[in-house]
Amino acid sequence: MGRLDGKHALITGGTSGIGLETARQFLAEGASVAITGRSRDRLDEAARQLDGAPLTFVSDAGEVAGQAVLAARLRAEWPKLDILMCNAADVTHLPIEEWTEEAFDRLVATNLKSPFFLIRDLLPLFSRQSSIILVGSVSAFVGHENATVYGAAKSGLLSYARGLTYELTDRGIRVNGLSPGPTVTNALAPLGPERQAAVYEELRRTVPLHRLGTATELAKAAVYLASDESAYTAGTVLRVDGGIGELAY
Repeated sequence: MGRLDGKHALITGGTSGIGLETARQFLAEGASVAITGRSRDRLDEAARQLDGAPLTFVSDAGEVAGQAVLAARLRAEWPKLDILMCNAADVTHLPIEEWTEEAFDRLVATNLKSPFFLIRDLLPLFSRQSSIILVGSVSAFVGHENATVYGAAKSGLLSYARGLTYELTDRGIRVNGLSPGPTVTNALAPLGPERQAAVYEELRRTVPLHRLGTATELAKAAVYLASDESAYTAGTVLRVDGGIGELAY
C-alpha cells in the first residue's frame, strides 16, 4: 500500500528536475498525478519517462490569467485535489544593472503571483485533507551572487505557508514550504558542461555537508509533506539544503 494511495496531486513545472522526480515518487506511492509545463513536447517526453500515465497540461506559470484556465481543466478531469506542489519557477539571476522591469515582473509573476491565484482558483477542488507544498529556495534565507530578485520572490512565496495555513485551516488545507539548497538538476545545462561543473564545485564547497543535493532527496521530502504522515505539520518550511541556510561555512 502506497503512502499516497487514492490521492490526486498536481505538480506545476513537472517536466524536469525536482518536479519530474517528485511526479515519479508520487506515482510510485499510489497517487494520481498531473504535471504542467510550457512545452507540449517536453510534457510528452516527461510522460514517457514516468510510469503511471500522468495527466499533462500545457500551462505557463508566468501567465497569471492562465491559472484559472488550468484550474478549470483540472476540475473537468478530477473529482478532487489532495496535493498541490507549486514548483514552476523563473530562476533568472542577474546583477542589478541588467534587470529590466519586464524581466522583474515576469519573475515575480511566475514565482510569487501565479501560485497565489492558482491556489485561489483551485479552492473548490481541494479535499478536506489537502496539502499544498510551496517550493522555495535557500536564496530566500541567504544572500548570494545575482540572486536578489529571485530570493525576494522565493521569500514571499514561502511566507504564504504561514498566511494561507491560517486562512485555510477551516477548509482542512495545510500549506508548507519546501526549501532546496544547491541541487543537481538540468537548470544549469545552458551554461555548458565546463562552466556547469565549475559552478557545482563552487557550490559544493559552500555547503556544510560538502555535496549537492539530489532531486530524489527533495522528492522524498515532498512525499512526506504530501502524505498523512505530516498531518501535524503546517505553516512551516522544511529546509533540505545541506545546512547552507542555517550554518555559516
